[in-house]
Amino acid sequence: MDDFFTLPEGFLWGASTSAHQIEGSNTGSDWWAFEQAGLTDRIEEPSGDACDSFHRWPEDMDLLAGLGFTDYRFSIEWARIEPSPGRFSSEAVAHYRRMVEGARERGLRPMVTLHHFTAPLWFTERGGWAAPDSGDLFARYVEAAAPVYGEGVDHICTINEPNMVAVMAAALRTLTAGGSLPATSLPLPDEAATEGLVRAHRRAVDTVKSYAPHVRTGWSVANQACRPEPGCEEQAAAYLHPRVSVFLEAARGDDWLGLQAYTRTRIGPSGPLPIPQDAERTLTGWEYDPQALGAALRHTAATVPGTPLIVTENGIATADDDRRIAYTTGALADLAEAMAEGVDVQGYFHWSALDNYEWGSYRPTFGLIAVDRKTFVRTPKPSAAWLGAIGRTRVLPTASS
Repeated sequence: MDDFFTLPEGFLWGASTSAHQIEGSNTGSDWWAFEQAGLTDRIEEPSGDACDSFHRWPEDMDLLAGLGFTDYRFSIEWARIEPSPGRFSSEAVAHYRRMVEGARERGLRPMVTLHHFTAPLWFTERGGWAAPDSGDLFARYVEAAAPVYGEGVDHICTINEPNMVAVMAAALRTLTAGGSLPATSLPLPDEAATEGLVRAHRRAVDTVKSYAPHVRTGWSVANQACRPEPGCEEQAAAYLHPRVSVFLEAARGDDWLGLQAYTRTRIGPSGPLPIPQDAERTLTGWEYDPQALGAALRHTAATVPGTPLIVTENGIATADDDRRIAYTTGALADLAEAMAEGVDVQGYFHWSALDNYEWGSYRPTFGLIAVDRKTFVRTPKPSAAWLGAIGRTRVLPTASS
């Protein structure tokens, strides 16, 4: 392979955020309620004002555009748009519409995510995704949000990491029944929630297409980048099937499929293996593994051949920005190699644009841009300028660079 790889014209080059993690004061969502109740000891602190991006989104977009990014993935908040069943906020819809227009004015192509982990509290209290009519309720919200995405939006992600949403449903069932979660593992995705999420995705795709046929729709799956030990390929496939593969397979026929990768899961004869004691870990406790992205791309492409892929999240929680650049350099080299092999990748979004609320704590810093927790002052890190510059040159590092 050459010492450089040039991205094709039109390749999406951006950073990602989610509404609850950056907006602040999302008081109508189920996650806000979980935080206030201290539902699990994994919630170290509440989200509070987050990054105050509900008000400061123009500054966030100005920074990304100025750094060289051409795309911005952000989510709209269901709990703000439909704060009570069947009652919709015109102000919230207008707010998110202004964000779409603001992105376009700055030369950023918006990718809009319709659901990023959080739902209205009323939706979760009545059964969430496992409820028989969850797909109908989600479609009703997507219809109400049509003014947001009807013009100026080319890509919509219906649901972010549905496999993790189904895991959360299983965890919530355990916690509300008085049980506790193991410290080092997560439950299997809830089967009823899995079925409900697949139905909701299909209903959302149909709804979006009915209002905006031009919009390219898909959803984003957390691919766990399994690395089987020799002879453990069957165990890896069995491990991945309910956790990842069923969600990838549900995307057959979609315009695109998003994948999100951060670290690897090593699989032995009896299942997942512990992280080696001498391995470098990130602030989330995950193993430092830039090659997870390449493994996830190849697995996803093999599972759903012919479906275009978009990397909707990839990044590292670290306080050392040099390690962020090193990690991302390795991940992008693997991305370039996979594309050179023929994997159809149409975009890359780094997680995250901002240091933000990471579902229980502000301690893991994934951001390209630091945010002062008291003043909300934004300070781009060297990694932001480095990664943004690739958006201008469209030249990726490679393993031989």
